[in-house]
Amino acid sequence: MATSSDYAQIDLSTEEKDKLVAEVMRHVLFKTHQTAGCPIKREELTLIVTKNYRQRALPALVIKEAGDRLAATFGYEMRELQRTRTPSTRSSRPSQQQINVDAKSYVLISNLDPEVYSKHVEHKEVAHVSGFTFVIISIVHLAGGKISEEDLWHQLKRLGLNENNENHPVLGNNKQALEHLVLLRYLLKEKLTGPEGNCVMYELAERALDESISGRLKDYISQVSTTHA
Repeated sequence: MATSSDYAQIDLSTEEKDKLVAEVMRHVLFKTHQTAGCPIKREELTLIVTKNYRQRALPALVIKEAGDRLAATFGYEMRELQRTRTPSTRSSRPSQQQINVDAKSYVLISNLDPEVYSKHVEHKEVAHVSGFTFVIISIVHLAGGKISEEDLWHQLKRLGLNENNENHPVLGNNKQALEHLVLLRYLLKEKLTGPEGNCVMYELAERALDESISGRLKDYISQVSTTHA
Protein backbone atom coordinates (compact mmCIF):
# COMPACT_ATOMS: atom_id res chain seq x y z
CA MET A 1 0.00 0.00 0.00
CA ALA A 2 1.23 3.49 -0.80
CA THR A 3 2.67 5.33 2.20
CA SER A 4 1.78 8.80 3.41
CA SER A 5 5.19 10.00 2.22
CA ASP A 6 4.34 8.93 -1.33
CA TYR A 7 1.31 11.21 -1.29
CA ALA A 8 3.13 13.95 0.59
CA GLN A 9 5.60 14.22 -2.30
CA ILE A 10 2.75 15.14 -4.62
CA ASP A 11 1.10 17.51 -2.15
CA LEU A 12 -2.03 15.56 -1.29
CA SER A 13 -3.68 15.39 2.12
CA THR A 14 -4.79 12.13 3.74
CA GLU A 15 -8.41 13.21 3.46
CA GLU A 16 -8.10 13.91 -0.27
CA LYS A 17 -6.29 10.63 -0.82
CA ASP A 18 -8.88 8.60 1.08
CA LYS A 19 -11.69 10.21 -0.90
CA LEU A 20 -10.05 9.35 -4.23
CA VAL A 21 -9.33 5.76 -3.17
CA ALA A 22 -12.95 5.34 -2.02
CA GLU A 23 -14.26 6.71 -5.34
CA VAL A 24 -12.13 4.25 -7.32
CA MET A 25 -13.23 1.34 -5.12
CA ARG A 26 -16.88 2.34 -5.47
CA HIS A 27 -16.57 2.59 -9.25
CA VAL A 28 -14.93 -0.83 -9.54
CA LEU A 29 -17.52 -2.55 -7.34
CA PHE A 30 -20.58 -0.98 -9.00
CA LYS A 31 -19.24 -1.32 -12.56
CA THR A 32 -18.41 -4.99 -11.96
CA HIS A 33 -21.96 -5.57 -10.75
CA GLN A 34 -23.61 -3.57 -13.53
CA THR A 35 -21.67 -5.26 -16.37
CA ALA A 36 -21.70 -8.79 -14.92
CA GLY A 37 -17.94 -8.81 -14.48
CA CYS A 38 -16.72 -7.16 -17.69
CA PRO A 39 -13.20 -5.69 -17.43
CA ILE A 40 -12.91 -2.07 -16.35
CA LYS A 41 -10.53 0.05 -18.38
CA ARG A 42 -7.65 1.64 -16.52
CA GLU A 43 -8.49 4.84 -18.36
CA GLU A 44 -11.84 4.99 -16.51
CA LEU A 45 -10.13 4.79 -13.13
CA THR A 46 -7.48 7.29 -14.15
CA LEU A 47 -10.16 9.82 -15.13
CA ILE A 48 -11.67 9.62 -11.64
CA VAL A 49 -8.36 10.86 -10.26
CA THR A 50 -7.39 13.35 -12.96
CA LYS A 51 -10.81 15.01 -12.95
CA ASN A 52 -9.60 17.37 -10.22
CA TYR A 53 -5.90 16.55 -9.87
CA ARG A 54 -3.08 16.87 -12.35
CA GLN A 55 -0.17 15.13 -10.59
CA ARG A 56 1.19 12.50 -13.00
CA ALA A 57 2.08 9.93 -10.37
CA LEU A 58 -1.24 10.15 -8.53
CA PRO A 59 -3.47 7.78 -10.60
CA ALA A 60 -1.08 4.85 -10.21
CA LEU A 61 -0.83 5.39 -6.44
CA VAL A 62 -4.59 5.69 -5.96
CA ILE A 63 -5.41 2.66 -8.14
CA LYS A 64 -2.80 0.58 -6.32
CA GLU A 65 -4.19 1.51 -2.89
CA ALA A 66 -7.77 0.91 -4.06
CA GLY A 67 -6.71 -2.60 -5.07
CA ASP A 68 -5.04 -3.20 -1.71
CA ARG A 69 -8.12 -2.05 0.18
CA LEU A 70 -10.48 -4.16 -1.95
CA ALA A 71 -8.39 -7.19 -1.03
CA ALA A 72 -8.24 -6.35 2.66
CA THR A 73 -11.89 -5.34 3.01
CA PHE A 74 -13.80 -7.55 0.57
CA GLY A 75 -11.40 -10.36 -0.29
CA TYR A 76 -11.18 -9.31 -3.95
CA GLU A 77 -8.03 -9.09 -6.01
CA MET A 78 -8.17 -6.29 -8.57
CA ARG A 79 -6.25 -8.11 -11.25
CA GLU A 80 -4.84 -6.29 -14.25
CA LEU A 81 -5.49 -7.77 -17.68
CA GLN A 82 -3.43 -6.85 -20.67
CA ARG A 83 -3.72 -8.07 -24.22
CA THR A 84 -0.47 -9.18 -25.79
CA ARG A 85 -1.72 -8.88 -29.35
CA THR A 86 -4.52 -7.44 -31.43
CA PRO A 87 -6.90 -9.15 -33.86
CA SER A 88 -5.34 -9.81 -37.24
CA THR A 89 -8.21 -8.10 -39.07
CA ARG A 90 -6.97 -4.62 -38.16
CA SER A 91 -5.87 -2.68 -41.19
CA SER A 92 -2.74 -1.31 -39.55
CA ARG A 93 -0.55 -2.70 -36.84
CA PRO A 94 -0.15 -0.37 -33.82
CA SER A 95 3.02 -0.20 -31.84
CA GLN A 96 3.46 -2.41 -28.76
CA GLN A 97 3.21 0.70 -26.60
CA GLN A 98 -0.18 1.57 -28.15
CA ILE A 99 -1.45 -1.99 -27.61
CA ASN A 100 -0.48 -1.89 -23.93
CA VAL A 101 -2.10 1.48 -23.32
CA ASP A 102 -5.35 0.49 -25.05
CA ALA A 103 -5.64 -2.94 -23.47
CA LYS A 104 -4.99 -2.36 -19.77
CA SER A 105 -8.03 -3.14 -17.67
CA TYR A 106 -9.03 -4.73 -14.38
CA VAL A 107 -11.34 -7.49 -13.16
CA LEU A 108 -12.23 -8.52 -9.63
CA ILE A 109 -11.15 -12.02 -8.65
CA SER A 110 -12.37 -13.46 -5.34
CA ASN A 111 -9.65 -14.65 -2.97
CA LEU A 112 -12.20 -16.13 -0.58
CA ASP A 113 -12.34 -19.82 0.16
CA PRO A 114 -14.54 -21.42 -2.56
CA GLU A 115 -17.01 -22.77 0.00
CA VAL A 116 -17.30 -19.38 1.72
CA TYR A 117 -17.73 -17.63 -1.63
CA SER A 118 -20.40 -20.12 -2.74
CA LYS A 119 -22.32 -19.77 0.52
CA HIS A 120 -22.17 -16.03 1.16
CA VAL A 121 -21.30 -14.26 -2.12
CA GLU A 122 -22.24 -16.21 -5.22
CA HIS A 123 -25.72 -15.63 -6.62
CA LYS A 124 -27.25 -18.99 -7.44
CA GLU A 125 -29.39 -17.47 -10.18
CA VAL A 126 -26.27 -16.72 -12.25
CA ALA A 127 -24.48 -20.00 -11.55
CA HIS A 128 -25.42 -21.17 -15.07
CA VAL A 129 -23.14 -18.49 -16.49
CA SER A 130 -20.15 -20.05 -14.73
CA GLY A 131 -21.13 -23.47 -16.02
CA PHE A 132 -21.52 -22.22 -19.59
CA THR A 133 -18.18 -20.40 -19.38
CA PHE A 134 -16.42 -23.52 -18.11
CA VAL A 135 -17.90 -25.64 -20.93
CA ILE A 136 -16.81 -23.16 -23.62
CA ILE A 137 -13.30 -22.81 -22.21
CA SER A 138 -13.01 -26.61 -21.97
CA ILE A 139 -14.01 -27.10 -25.61
CA VAL A 140 -11.58 -24.45 -26.87
CA HIS A 141 -8.80 -25.78 -24.62
CA LEU A 142 -9.26 -29.34 -25.91
CA ALA A 143 -9.18 -27.97 -29.46
CA GLY A 144 -5.69 -26.64 -28.81
CA GLY A 145 -6.64 -23.19 -27.56
CA LYS A 146 -8.28 -22.07 -30.79
CA ILE A 147 -11.39 -23.22 -32.66
CA SER A 148 -13.53 -22.06 -35.57
CA GLU A 149 -17.00 -20.73 -34.88
CA GLU A 150 -18.45 -23.55 -37.00
CA ASP A 151 -16.65 -26.28 -35.03
CA LEU A 152 -17.50 -24.66 -31.70
CA TRP A 153 -21.22 -24.64 -32.45
CA HIS A 154 -20.96 -28.19 -33.76
CA GLN A 155 -19.68 -29.25 -30.34
CA LEU A 156 -22.26 -27.16 -28.51
CA LYS A 157 -25.10 -28.69 -30.54
CA ARG A 158 -24.04 -32.07 -29.16
CA LEU A 159 -24.82 -30.58 -25.74
CA GLY A 160 -28.20 -29.30 -26.88
CA LEU A 161 -27.16 -25.69 -27.52
CA ASN A 162 -28.22 -24.38 -30.93
CA GLU A 163 -26.73 -21.14 -32.24
CA ASN A 164 -30.13 -19.96 -33.52
CA ASN A 165 -31.92 -20.44 -30.21
CA GLU A 166 -32.81 -17.00 -28.85
CA ASN A 167 -34.99 -18.30 -26.03
CA HIS A 168 -32.94 -20.87 -24.17
CA PRO A 169 -34.61 -21.48 -20.79
CA VAL A 170 -31.37 -20.70 -18.94
CA LEU A 171 -29.04 -18.75 -21.24
CA GLY A 172 -31.62 -16.78 -23.24
CA ASN A 173 -30.00 -15.89 -26.56
CA ASN A 174 -27.25 -18.49 -27.07
CA LYS A 175 -25.24 -16.35 -29.50
CA GLN A 176 -25.30 -13.39 -27.12
CA ALA A 177 -24.23 -15.65 -24.25
CA LEU A 178 -21.18 -16.66 -26.29
CA GLU A 179 -20.41 -13.06 -27.29
CA HIS A 180 -20.57 -12.05 -23.64
CA LEU A 181 -17.55 -14.28 -23.00
CA VAL A 182 -15.63 -12.14 -25.49
CA LEU A 183 -16.58 -9.00 -23.53
CA LEU A 184 -15.49 -10.72 -20.33
CA ARG A 185 -12.14 -11.50 -21.99
CA TYR A 186 -12.42 -15.26 -21.66
CA LEU A 187 -12.37 -15.50 -25.45
CA LEU A 188 -10.76 -13.58 -28.28
CA LYS A 189 -12.79 -13.44 -31.49
CA GLU A 190 -11.16 -12.91 -34.87
CA LYS A 191 -12.42 -12.87 -38.43
CA LEU A 192 -9.85 -14.37 -40.78
CA THR A 193 -9.80 -14.08 -44.54
CA GLY A 194 -8.34 -16.97 -46.52
CA PRO A 195 -8.50 -18.58 -49.97
CA GLU A 196 -11.70 -20.43 -48.98
CA GLY A 197 -13.43 -17.30 -47.71
CA ASN A 198 -14.03 -15.70 -44.32
CA CYS A 199 -13.78 -17.68 -41.11
CA VAL A 200 -14.52 -16.64 -37.53
CA MET A 201 -12.15 -18.07 -34.91
CA TYR A 202 -12.39 -18.13 -31.14
CA GLU A 203 -9.25 -18.31 -29.03
CA LEU A 204 -8.65 -18.44 -25.29
CA ALA A 205 -8.05 -14.93 -23.95
CA GLU A 206 -6.37 -13.60 -20.81
CA ARG A 207 -8.90 -14.65 -18.20
CA ALA A 208 -9.18 -18.19 -19.54
CA LEU A 209 -5.39 -18.48 -19.56
CA ASP A 210 -5.06 -17.28 -15.98
CA GLU A 211 -3.69 -20.00 -13.70
CA SER A 212 -6.76 -19.79 -11.45
CA ILE A 213 -8.88 -20.94 -14.41
CA SER A 214 -6.48 -23.06 -16.47
CA GLY A 215 -5.27 -24.93 -13.38
CA ARG A 216 -8.80 -25.98 -12.38
CA LEU A 217 -9.58 -26.87 -16.00
CA LYS A 218 -6.59 -29.18 -16.31
CA ASP A 219 -7.43 -30.85 -12.99
CA TYR A 220 -11.02 -31.44 -14.11
CA ILE A 221 -9.99 -32.86 -17.49
CA SER A 222 -7.47 -35.11 -15.74
CA GLN A 223 -10.18 -36.38 -13.36
CA VAL A 224 -12.57 -37.07 -16.26
CA SER A 225 -9.85 -38.90 -18.19
CA THR A 226 -9.01 -41.03 -15.16
CA THR A 227 -12.67 -41.86 -14.50
CA HIS A 228 -13.23 -43.03 -18.08
CA ALA A 229 -9.90 -44.81 -18.46
